[in-house]
Amino acid sequence: MNAMPDLLVASERPQRTTDVAARTVLSVLLLAMVAAFGCWLVGTRAPDIGTDTHTYAGFFEALGQGSMETRLEPGFVYLSYLLWKLDVGITGYQAALFALMLVTVVISSHRYFAYLGDRRGYLTFLGVAVMLLFVSPMFVNATINAVRQGLAALLVFTALLSFHDRKWLHFLLYGAAASSLHLSSLLYLLFAPLLLLSTRTQRLVAVAAFALYVSGASLMLVRATVPALYELVMSYTANSYYRSGVRIDFAVFSIFWYLVPHLLSPLVRADVRKKIKDSTGIYLVMMLPFFAIGWGYFSNRYLLPAWLSLSLILAAMLFHSRLPLLRHPLLLRFGLIASCAVFYYYVTHEIVI
Repeated sequence: MNAMPDLLVASERPQRTTDVAARTVLSVLLLAMVAAFGCWLVGTRAPDIGTDTHTYAGFFEALGQGSMETRLEPGFVYLSYLLWKLDVGITGYQAALFALMLVTVVISSHRYFAYLGDRRGYLTFLGVAVMLLFVSPMFVNATINAVRQGLAALLVFTALLSFHDRKWLHFLLYGAAASSLHLSSLLYLLFAPLLLLSTRTQRLVAVAAFALYVSGASLMLVRATVPALYELVMSYTANSYYRSGVRIDFAVFSIFWYLVPHLLSPLVRADVRKKIKDSTGIYLVMMLPFFAIGWGYFSNRYLLPAWLSLSLILAAMLFHSRLPLLRHPLLLRFGLIASCAVFYYYVTHEIVI
């Protein structure tokens, strides 16, 4: 008599395995289509979309004109040279850079997923992360303007997450990769030791840095003690249409998003709540370069790694929400598809922060 339930359970296992495989295939196909759409959109954008598009296109075309001097980082130069050798053209070059950016999203989201202690559902989590990035004007800025820093941004987050997790070799490898794409990555890595301090101390450092920045004291301090650094920051990409000086709006905006995971933590499952809140310490560390020298031109770029990492932290909150509706797979897949329309609008209208 006891054999019948065992037979029923055994018969259900193949069906369950088939259902899981079907969902996996569906997730992979959806993610592949979203990635292909993004590569097409960014790759075929007009030369006047993005303040740096002409610069990168000109650099790529100049690769075929023999030896040349460039201030661009070696990792980015070698990558560009490889793509030039493959004869992909400007459209292929822009699409390939966006595809590489998506690779950094996969790397960073997978590392963060493992940090949270998850074992199943990574493709869903990746879909949520991509969805939130696609609706982020900061991500658009990273794809059509600050391309090199955009490529490095999430690798910086991954390096600091490795440091936070005491995985020193991973910290060095990800940090080296990020720095080879954009040298400013070193600014964030220099603040990594703060992650060894208590959460309370991290917050005190961040509050002090915030106060120094918004009061203008950090500007005056650097100008008085390190005039060479002050001149470098103020002369880098100086222009007439983007103002320099203290950006209180950027500072308050950034602090607000640090508070969100803490204020909404009761809506997150208890087993991952602490790890998500702890990971916001990495976000704080990535804001410190901005508080130190974020009064020059294009100061929003100093916040790019922190702002992009927000999408991963918010994705974790959504993925682990205590509200079943918010993490329903059907809703999340629909949201990913809808985010493509938002991303299209942002790119074609140059909606950036």
